Amino acid sequence: MFKDIKIRVIITLIVTGIALVYLVPSFTTLPDVWKKYLPSDKLRLGLDLQGGMHLVLEVETQKAIESTLDRFANDMKEVLMNRKVRFRNVERGSAGIISLELTDKDSAAEFNKVIKEQYPDLEVKSSEIVEGREKISLKMKDKRAEEVKKHAVEQSLETIRNRIDQFGVTEPEIAPQGEDRIAIQLPGIKDPRSAIELIGKTARLEFMLVDEEGDIGAAMRGIVPPGDIVMNEKRIDRKTGRMSEIPILLKNRAVLTGDSVETARVAISDRFGEPYVSLKFKAQGARDFDRITAENVKRRLAIVLDGVVYSAPVIQERISGGDAQITGSFSEEEAKILAIALRSGALPAPVKILEQVTVGPSLGQDSIEKGILSVVIGTLLVMVFMVFYYRTSGMIANFALLLNVVLILGVLAIFKATLTLPGIAGIVLTVGMAVDANVLIFERTREEMRLGKTPRAAIDAGFSKAFITILDTHITTLIATLLLFQFGTGPIKGFAVTLSVGIVFSIFTAVFVSRIIFDYLIWNRKIKTISI
Repeated sequence: MFKDIKIRVIITLIVTGIALVYLVPSFTTLPDVWKKYLPSDKLRLGLDLQGGMHLVLEVETQKAIESTLDRFANDMKEVLMNRKVRFRNVERGSAGIISLELTDKDSAAEFNKVIKEQYPDLEVKSSEIVEGREKISLKMKDKRAEEVKKHAVEQSLETIRNRIDQFGVTEPEIAPQGEDRIAIQLPGIKDPRSAIELIGKTARLEFMLVDEEGDIGAAMRGIVPPGDIVMNEKRIDRKTGRMSEIPILLKNRAVLTGDSVETARVAISDRFGEPYVSLKFKAQGARDFDRITAENVKRRLAIVLDGVVYSAPVIQERISGGDAQITGSFSEEEAKILAIALRSGALPAPVKILEQVTVGPSLGQDSIEKGILSVVIGTLLVMVFMVFYYRTSGMIANFALLLNVVLILGVLAIFKATLTLPGIAGIVLTVGMAVDANVLIFERTREEMRLGKTPRAAIDAGFSKAFITILDTHITTLIATLLLFQFGTGPIKGFAVTLSVGIVFSIFTAVFVSRIIFDYLIWNRKIKTISI
């Protein structure tokens, strides 16, 4: 029997030792040797404990559909011209449709073939003959529209995750919420303003040719040449630092987009000492940029970001090698945010902040102190009661109780889970459940002793008879806890994590560890009575 005790003691020491090794970094400064060979990550604290920011974003999925329709409309113009279909005014309307006119009856059959062969995601919404011309409205099929919306949310979530990872936030929580929302928690963030700017930046980069022949004055009066668009160009007066916006007329179709960018980094201008964003194109993008610059020497190429022209330099010569740069009198922080956004890719649709909550570090520290105080007071009260009511056996239960708390925190550290304020509440509840298991064992043992059984027989009967009841109550609670974790939101999940881990270790400490101590006292110390 004693050999069996030794094996159980070794198991307990190994489990406890692993938990302590992972917990030590959270409570003391570590030597370099420890950091080199042993775990050095601290126990991760949630937003409510260390401060930070909580955001709920809404992805404007309708904009993703409109963007897709814009691409269809621009592409359709070339396709119809190549297929000799006579048309005019192909454009996307405000109601999510593409409208156009067929100028003769002979074009209708060929137009229908084009739609069927090359645009299977579109269908005719309405068609009418007005003065010999057929006016047609096209819409995206419902199934395809839902797919575009779903993809927009999924891609937005992944893009935002990449941006936050590059921004350097430790253990962010980013998850979909409903059909078109994204919930974000950024614990310990130092600069909420920059984070919001980074997350919300659409970062759609386009290279567009300037219409040198078009009349910008007429365009400002609403007479925009077909295939053109008016945008504003940011200009900085280097003497005064004053920024102004000048209208500029561009060809509406981008010759290159940010999808062709491989990487973006912040660099410093040798001439003005100002930060700018240096771009490196992918292989295909580099070839396209080489061709575009070769075909348009002495013309202006505008660099457009989210609908604003940052610069429109004249192409002096063919540019090979796949390098470009975005200037615009950025601060270093602005250039950094822009580079991260371009590296992670553009959002497929704009996002709107619906909810923003910032928790200051002082409030987080106050939560930590009150949370720890609640655990300490609750544990002490329970321990005092156990010693008062069950004497020496109560002290054994208290040891098992403290070990339970250590193991819970150790598991959180091992799996890099986040401890939250609801998680602390889960630990407090676990304290009660752990003691409840010992109470069941002790009461069963008392009953056996009243029947006149020896300490050894009473302990054996007490543990064996209480075990089924303990297992039953803990498993039913664990099932409810797992459901909370599966279907609950962030705070509920934090509660469920610590409670579920605590339930498992409650069985381990109450049944396994406590039994080791009792067996040692009976078999090795040869006690004749149990202080219970």
